[in-house]
Amino acid sequence: MAAAAMVIVAASGCGTEPPDYQSLWTTSTTTTAPQNSEPPVPIAMYLEQAGVVGTPVAPEKLTDLTVTFPTPPGWGPYVNTNLSPMTRVIAKGETYPTAMLMVFRLTGDFNVEEAITEHGYADAELSENFKRLNASADDFKGFPSAMIEGSYDLNGRRMHSYNRIVIATGAPPANERYLIQFTVTGYAEKAAEEAPDMETLIGGFDVTVPKAPPPTPPR
Repeated sequence: MAAAAMVIVAASGCGTEPPDYQSLWTTSTTTTAPQNSEPPVPIAMYLEQAGVVGTPVAPEKLTDLTVTFPTPPGWGPYVNTNLSPMTRVIAKGETYPTAMLMVFRLTGDFNVEEAITEHGYADAELSENFKRLNASADDFKGFPSAMIEGSYDLNGRRMHSYNRIVIATGAPPANERYLIQFTVTGYAEKAAEEAPDMETLIGGFDVTVPKAPPPTPPR
């Protein structure tokens, strides 16, 4: 789980004000971590250290939870052999922009609030020259969640990325717990141009517990 989650370098969060995409092009670094403090610990590493086991699950195979996101026109499935076969990725063309979804079934106890508030932004903040644009630790669809949006350097390019982490509980009686990561990434200089597709993806991402079937009427 840690290896898969560490590929997420990004951001999340739609605020009430329109993002200042021009600021994404700069490389001045901002972070919520205190100066001279220890580097933030990614949520996957935190869970691993707490003894929690994360098992990748294909989103469409879930039966006690529904996790979906839309496919904007012109986007299609993208395959990368470096990713887990359970990871779902779509792209517009052969490279960026991309949207990626990963789901892990969690086994083991941990402090959910601590995981979200202290480790939910770490993957983004550890990215090279990360600059925050937006962030929130508000619940998402009723589930604990962290989102952070901003820009960072990757292979000589400035990237713009949105990342949301959700810790969701599936339907009873199992009440399985899941870690869900949804990331949308593109080139920073094209952020304004690609904003409509990004907003479609972000706004259409959904995590819900399926409704129980109605009881069978007596004969």
